[in-house]
Amino acid sequence: MDQEIEIISAETRKEKIKNFFINKKKTIIVVITFFLLILFGFFFYQEFEKEHREWLANKYNATIIEYETGNQSKVLNSMEEIIEDKDKTYSPLAFYYLLDNDLIGSKEEINKYFDIIINEIGLDKENKNLTIFKKGLFNSEFANENELLNILNPVIKSESIWKPHALYLMAEFYFAKNEKQKSKEFFEQLVSLENISTKIKLEAQKRLSSNFSE
Repeated sequence: MDQEIEIISAETRKEKIKNFFINKKKTIIVVITFFLLILFGFFFYQEFEKEHREWLANKYNATIIEYETGNQSKVLNSMEEIIEDKDKTYSPLAFYYLLDNDLIGSKEEINKYFDIIINEIGLDKENKNLTIFKKGLFNSEFANENELLNILNPVIKSESIWKPHALYLMAEFYFAKNEKQKSKEFFEQLVSLENISTKIKLEAQKRLSSNFSE
C-alpha cells in the first residue's frame, strides 16, 4: 500500500513539473534567450575592445614614426583623436607625447586634455593622483595661489604616494613668491608625514634648516 502511494506521489510530482514547464514555456524561453544575448554581448564587447585597442596602438605607433621621419603635418590631429578616444593606456601616452614635444599651442588646450585624462578615462587612484600632480607642476609656472591649490588639493588631502611631491611643489611655489611662512608650513607638513621617500624628506629637512632657521 505504501509503495503504491509513493508511486502515485512520484507520478503526481512528475505531472506537476511537466505542467509547470508547459505553462511557463514562453517565460523560460525568454529568460534563456535573455541570458544567451547577455553572454553573446559580453564576448562581442570583449572582442571589440581588443580589436579597438590594437587599432589605437597601431595608430599611436604609426603617428610617432611619421613625426620622427619628418612627416609632422598630421601628428597633432592623430594624437588628439587618440586622447579623445579616452583609452586608459593610449590617451595618456598621446597627450604626454604632444606635451613633451611642445606640440600643443595653448595652456588652455593642455589643461583641457589634463582634465580628460584625470576625469574621463577611469585611471586607477595613484595614476590619477600622479596626473593631478603633473597638472599642478605644469600650472605652477603661471597659476595663482588659489588656482594651484584647487588643482593639487585632491592629492594634498589624500594619503597618496604623490602627496609629499604636491606638498613640496606648494612649498617651492610659495618660496619663489617670497611667502616664506607659507612655504615653511608646507615643508613642515611634508617632514611630519610617515612612510614617505627618505630622499624627499631629507631634502625638505635640508630646506627648513638652511632657509628658515632663525
